[in-house]
Amino acid sequence: MFRSTDGGQTWQELPGLRDAKGHLWSPGAGGMCLHTIIFDPSDPKRIFVAISAAGVFRTDDVGQTWRPVNNGLKSNYELPDAAAEVGHCVHNIAMHPSRPGVLFMQKHWDVMRSDDAGDSWHEVSGNLPSDFGFPIAVHAHEPETIYVVPIKSDSEHYPPDGKLRVYRSRTGGNEWEALTKGLPQRDCYVNVLRSALAVDSFDPCGVYFGTTGGQVYASADSGDTWTPIVHDLPAVLSVEVQTLP
Repeated sequence: MFRSTDGGQTWQELPGLRDAKGHLWSPGAGGMCLHTIIFDPSDPKRIFVAISAAGVFRTDDVGQTWRPVNNGLKSNYELPDAAAEVGHCVHNIAMHPSRPGVLFMQKHWDVMRSDDAGDSWHEVSGNLPSDFGFPIAVHAHEPETIYVVPIKSDSEHYPPDGKLRVYRSRTGGNEWEALTKGLPQRDCYVNVLRSALAVDSFDPCGVYFGTTGGQVYASADSGDTWTPIVHDLPAVLSVEVQTLP
């Protein structure tokens, strides 16, 4: 991980991250990827990062030193020690700025939640048809409302039963509802990648996602209904939203 203090003209590594048991990290099937960086809005010294096939790490001193925060994660099929301190394939993490101590995670298997800034995690997959997936997002105004897009398995990257469904929990996990109105409910074999789900800051909150089939869907009512707004793109890797005044 690198930091720039001059607008990107020069960069310096933060080697403390590699010191957090980096010799035990091992690339997964998709390689090793530091894909998520989250700053704590209540503490300018605290940063979280998520690394595929390594786990979640936290710094409380602006990146000088880091420690793994993976207690409670279980990787029964990926690691010799299912509860190892590092090595877990974390696909994404999300936080609502009003509650920086609460984190949500989509893992290789399992949707997880932490209520103590990552010190411990517990599973909130509940009634999802599959707890494998890549993206996770939090509603802009409801910190207990979260979104995931389950896919069938780690070897079959498409929605269960070929039905494209975003799942929403209004209770911070465990209880999930399928959001299907406007989404294809037959013969749909696309994936939604880790950075391809986003929310805006409007009220009601808008939700957007792109697929590996080149479609982008939007919901202006927090996921109740969906409209395809773009199609025939290459595989969509990332979706970002900016609201203008």
